[in-house]
Formats: sequence, C-alpha cells, structure tokens
Amino acid sequence: FFAKQREMIKHDGIIIALNEDGTALVRIVQASACAACKAKAMCASAESVEKEMRVVLLGENGKVKTENDSTQSYTTLHNPTQSYHVGDEVEVMVQQKMGWKAVVLAYLLPFFVMLAVVAVGSGIGNRISGIGEEVIGTLALCAMAVYYIVLGLFKDKLQKEFSFTARKRNSA
Repeated sequence: FFAKQREMIKHDGIIIALNEDGTALVRIVQASACAACKAKAMCASAESVEKEMRVVLLGENGKVKTENDSTQSYTTLHNPTQSYHVGDEVEVMVQQKMGWKAVVLAYLLPFFVMLAVVAVGSGIGNRISGIGEEVIGTLALCAMAVYYIVLGLFKDKLQKEFSFTARKRNSA
C-alpha cells in the first residue's frame, strides 16, 4: 500500500482559460462508473458531470517547483502558459495520497466526530434524565457543522496542499 503512494490520479481535460501565473482553468468530465458501462444506453442512471478546476501547468520537463520541495532541482519554463493554448488537451493529475487525504478530511474525520458526540452524549444521557436521542442527534449534527466550518477556515491552506497539475497530452 505505502509503495503506491507516488501513483497519480489522472483525468483528461481541456484548457478553457490561461493565467499569467502559470495556472490554467481546465474543464474535465468526471464520469460515474455507470458512464463507462456498456449498458448505459438502456439505463437511466448513467451520468457524467463537467467540472472546472484551476491547475498548475507543468514545464517542458514535466515538473514544477513547489514551496515544500526545495531540495530537488526543477526546471520550469519562465512562463509555462507560452507553450499552452486555450483548447489544448491536457492530463490533470494529483497524487493518489492526496486523494486519500481528502477522503479522510471530508468523510472519515467528520464521521468519527459524529460518532464520538453520539457515544459521549449517550453516556451522559443515561446518567442525566431528560437528554433524549433527539438532543444527542441534534448535537452530533451540530458538531459536524462546526467541523466543516473549521475545515472551511483552512480553505486557503488546503487549496495549496491539494494542488492539481496539468501537462500536455502526448499526441502519438
């Protein structure tokens, strides 16, 4: 499992806008598993969603220098957008370990927060009369809301950490 952390999650996309800071707005089509099914024409549940995301454009050697990785020597174009154009097909990538980290932050941690509130609330509720399941459930939902609000406060930091990169697709 740990040996595969360097693997990348990849999606194909199309550049729809270029920025002078070496980033671009890319449109990707995120398809559900149903969308790739051979029987999708007969089924009403097949779906795909277009998403737009800001990505860092990679230089000619396919690498970009990051703030956290100053020990390695990377060479990038002075202005990577010069070799990219609106309409270019690109491959959008993110490290697989970042995908797992996103799952933990978005789903697992809030689940455990809710579970802890329910467990503590049930323990206290058994000792104190008048605290019913409705109150405990409401407190658990409020705890999750607080968790997501706190997570939202770290949005800028998380966006830097969860940066997507893009490189031109090989037209072979």
